[in-house]
Amino acid sequence: MTDPTLRQIPFTDATGAEKTLDDVGADVVLIVNVASKCGLTPQYTQLEELQRRFGERGFSVIGFPCNQFFGQEPGSLDEILEFCSTSYGVTFPVNDKVKVNGRSAHELYKALKQTPDAAGRAGRVEWNFEKFLVDADGAVQRFRPKQKPDDPEIVAAIEAALADVDR
Repeated sequence: MTDPTLRQIPFTDATGAEKTLDDVGADVVLIVNVASKCGLTPQYTQLEELQRRFGERGFSVIGFPCNQFFGQEPGSLDEILEFCSTSYGVTFPVNDKVKVNGRSAHELYKALKQTPDAAGRAGRVEWNFEKFLVDADGAVQRFRPKQKPDDPEIVAAIEAALADVDR
């Protein structure tokens, strides 16, 4: 799916400021709904590795804490930021909490969920750590939670999106 307006949907960053994907300063972003108390939380390590590997080339991971899956992100934003920093050395932006499913889902996630995964399934976010790769033109690729951030398929997709920007 390609939607150039996707990069213009506002969200609230960790300081309370309204931002868009274009404001992040990266041509290619990997949007992830994160949680501190989930079996998949160790994916923060691979997410930070991607940030360090590709950050200087116009890439950024963007975390959106979400407490919709068995209350696995119960803390305040300050507690979440402290956890990310001290436990995983996270340097990528972690924003205000959002809902990713249901009628109260954030507008960004409403748009992202229209994108099917590799099996052709769009719709609800399955769990914490679902990943959406958005390129400079608003094209989206979707990767389900259990697919680790350093999976060769995800790395190749990031490389390809960055190569398109470099041309």
